[in-house]
Amino acid sequence: MNKYKHIYFDLDRTIWDFDKNARDTLQDIFEKYDLKKIFKTFDNFYNSYVKHNDILWNDYREKKIKKSILSYKRFSLTLEAFGVDDEELAKKIAHDYISISPTKKQLFPYAHETLEYLHTKYKLYIITNGFNEVQFTKLKNSDLDKYFLKIFTSEDAGAQKPDPTIFQHALNNVNASKKESIMIGDDLNVDILGAKTFGLDQVFFNPENIEHSEDITHEIASLKELQKIL
Repeated sequence: MNKYKHIYFDLDRTIWDFDKNARDTLQDIFEKYDLKKIFKTFDNFYNSYVKHNDILWNDYREKKIKKSILSYKRFSLTLEAFGVDDEELAKKIAHDYISISPTKKQLFPYAHETLEYLHTKYKLYIITNGFNEVQFTKLKNSDLDKYFLKIFTSEDAGAQKPDPTIFQHALNNVNASKKESIMIGDDLNVDILGAKTFGLDQVFFNPENIEHSEDITHEIASLKELQKIL
């Protein structure tokens, strides 16, 4: 008999295809604001955004900046990289990004099939570092909310993965023990090593087959492989 009763999933880049959905959203924004005048090509805009977004998200995880600053600063820095200092435009783009991105519905292959299989056997939850207003909308619009009993966000927990506080918050909330729980996620440092340090078993979702030397509980390249493990 499987020892697990509680399964915790990351959302972005594990179930919800963050990169495809973000790219689609930014394409919509690129066209709406005629950003070709500034960036010449969409790829210039996209690549500059990704660079600044990654840096600022790392600062946000380390509590160096606030959510309100991150939200628009990633776009103001993207514009500044191409010689445009326009905070008002950056804030308009930021508003649209937060509004549009969670309406996108691209998921990883076998997402619904796997969750349909799992949710009849286990108690499923989400642990996410994403913003509340975005993550809940993503789940509802993608018809994913029906699988999960609770959504644990970093905003509600007061800490972000890999901080053990958010894992403890998630387990305490549903009276789950560590030995009966397992964490599934795509980020080796944030999801997997964070969970391991806290004392949870882990499943590293690694569709890109990223090489590493970490000793982890399980590793999969497709969500469908979870049916062999769980």
